[in-house]
Order: sequence, then structure tokens, then C-alpha cells
Amino acid sequence: MNGDAQSPASEPRTAGAAPAGCPAADGGDAPGTAGCPLTIDPLVGSLAAETEALRTAGPLARIDLMGAEVWTVTTHAEARRLLTDTRLVKDITRWNLWRDGEIDENWPLIGMVDAGRSMFTVDGAEHRRLRVKTAQALTPRRLEELRPVVERVTARLLDAMASDAAEAPDEPIDLKSAFAQPLPMSVVCSLMGVDPALEPRLHHLYEAFFSTLTPQQERLAVLRELDELYHDMVRHKTASPGDDLTSALILADEGGEPLTAEEVRGNLEAMVAAGHETTVTLILCAVRALLTHPDQLRLVLDGQVGWDAVIEETLRWESPSTHLLLRFATSDIEVGTGGAVIREGEGVAMSYRAIGRDRAQHGQDADRFDVRRPAPIRHLAFGHGPHICPGAGLSRLEASVALPALFERFPALSAVAAAETRHRPVLTQNELECLPVRLGVG
Repeated sequence: MNGDAQSPASEPRTAGAAPAGCPAADGGDAPGTAGCPLTIDPLVGSLAAETEALRTAGPLARIDLMGAEVWTVTTHAEARRLLTDTRLVKDITRWNLWRDGEIDENWPLIGMVDAGRSMFTVDGAEHRRLRVKTAQALTPRRLEELRPVVERVTARLLDAMASDAAEAPDEPIDLKSAFAQPLPMSVVCSLMGVDPALEPRLHHLYEAFFSTLTPQQERLAVLRELDELYHDMVRHKTASPGDDLTSALILADEGGEPLTAEEVRGNLEAMVAAGHETTVTLILCAVRALLTHPDQLRLVLDGQVGWDAVIEETLRWESPSTHLLLRFATSDIEVGTGGAVIREGEGVAMSYRAIGRDRAQHGQDADRFDVRRPAPIRHLAFGHGPHICPGAGLSRLEASVALPALFERFPALSAVAAAETRHRPVLTQNELECLPVRLGVG
């Protein structure tokens, strides 16, 4: 794909809109089919409308993803099945649009699918080899050993928020920049052995990387800087290993074949990126849901419902990922009972927000936030199958510490009623621009 990489984002589009000229009412193809793909709004103007359009078109919908036409899966059952289908692989060279030159480094989302060699980009035995040391570092026992780190960072950030509120009691505080964003970044950097002094720069780089408004040449420069930063870190850790996951990956010798420097760097880079973005959204969406559903908040504060139920319902209701890229079909795959087929070489995304709102799985009230949902909560917010998110336990741990600590410290916490919470222009993450709140102190 050539030309100005910013053009898809330069003109806002209606969420889930189909291109002009293909209305089913006029005898054309139905929206969400191969002849009439739904346009995914790069500015994320309305996730609710987009989710409904995808559900209507599902379980397999054709979408336009910033100039690339791919399939997306919108139902729980089909996603669960396809996420374990070995005919869908992460190897970008199997993508027909890549092979034909229609997609190249100028595609704004290229960094999500052509991201070097790591456990996130390979399959089968190679994936298991690259993943095993990370999985060992994130066992339930090791995560509990991280709990004091999460508690210390949480307490430090809450202290800073209280201090700011004491100085300006009438001013709202952005919960994202003050709490939800720095917490997971500090924790994952501690886990991976990243210098804390780099955290502000990493915030800046990842915001630029994920935003659809970033010019593509700037995004490519961001990717180069991240590669150089992590390359230098791997070189330093190789010379002077420490008690961190990066050093463990360097020293790993699985099956007599240690990880290469490129593989260590790829795992490190992917873990820092995925390890903080998911938790930012989880914390913000949980707080916003509770503050806008006071009856649900009261159930939690009165001890009728545990925080684990809040976390799981938030993950279902507002999945941290929206359209997570991308797998490629190595042969034709039939989907559902309507004759839909993913052809060999086609790309497939998972629309996790639509999957979390799937009425067939979660009932006709799937759009309702309910921490006492009667059926056991089974969601796919962290994926499923071999590539299930290795940091899922870490994200749950951080939320299980952060949320009760926040509401215990600030029991009068309230949302700023006049504030409009908008989404950042990020196609892959369900990320709020900010969340203004009043702490109710002073």
C-alpha cells in the first residue's frame, strides 16, 4: 500500500459504515461481506455503533482496516474455535496482500504484524520454545512474589494523587495519567529489568506508535528507536545479568538451543508493550463502569461481590483489545453455518469487544455491566489457545491491587459529570483519552 499513510485517518468515518455503492437494500452485497466491507473508524468515534454493526454482520465480517480488507470474527464460539485452528498462523509471508505488494511498511498497522521475531509472531514448536521462559516467570507463585512491587507502586501513586488534591481540591485529576497509566508501566518495567528512568520516554513512544494520527514515517522512526533501546538493553543484560525476566530469557537454554539476541529483544519489546496497555484500559474501564453504575459499586463496597468479579465483568464488557491483529489462513477455512469461507492467504482479526458482547454467549443483556452476572463469566479478552496472553495473570494482579486500594483511599471518588470521555484514535486498544475524577478529599 503506497501513498500518504495518514489518509485513512484524515477524514472521520461513521463507525462500522459500509462504503457507498453497496447497500443491500438496493440489491447489492450486505455490509460486512466480501463485496461490501465495513469500515473500521480509525478515529474510534463510536465503539457502540461499530460493535452493533459487527454483531449484525457476524460471525465472520469483512472489514476495511485502514486500507487493508480482512475478515474479523465477532462471536465467542467461532473465536474460540479459530484461535486454536493451526491453519491460521502469524507468519506475515502467508498474507496475500503482503505477497502481492498491496501492503508494505507504509501501512499504519504494519508494526502490529511485522514486529520481528518473538513468541507473538511465530507458531508451533518455535512459539513454545520462545514462550516457555516467560510462562515460567509468570506462574501464580511468581506473580504473588510481584505483589509487593504492585502494592508499593500503587501506594506511591495514590500518595501523589492525594498531595495534588490537597493543593488544588477543586481541580479534577486525570485518573489515567496520574494512576492507571504509570502503574502498569512501572510494574512491567520492574519485571523486565527496564531502567525506571526510561518510563516517561516509553510512554511517549508507545502513544505515538499506537495512535492512528501519527504520520507513518514518524511511526517507523518510533519503531527504530524502540528497537535500538531494547537492543542496547539486551546487550547490557547479557554482559551483566540481573534478577529480571530479560536476564532469564538471555540465560535460557531450552532444548539445547538458547534464544538469540533478536528473540530476546522481540520478547522484551512485546511484553513491555502488551504488558502495560491492557492493564491501563482494564483499570480505567473498571473505574468508569463502577462510577457510572453506583448500584454495582455499592455491591462491591458492601462486600456482596468480590473485586475479582468486577475485573472479569469489565474484561468481558469493555475488552482491553478491540480488533487484535492478525492471523493468516494457510488453507480455506469454513466458518459458521452460512457458508462463509476464509480463503487461503486472507487475513483474520478478532473483534474482541464484539465477542465480549456476544448475546449467544452472554445473554440478551450482554450490553449491560453486571458484576453479579448469573452465568459463569467466560470471556476471551486475553485470547485463547496457544497465543493466549502470557501477561493475563499480571494484569489481573495489578487490577486486584489497584482497584480496592483506590476506592479505599478515596471513598468519595466521583466522575466529573460534565467531562466527555473520548477514546484515543487507537484501532487495536479500547483506550480512553482520559478519565477526569474528583477524589472527594480536602
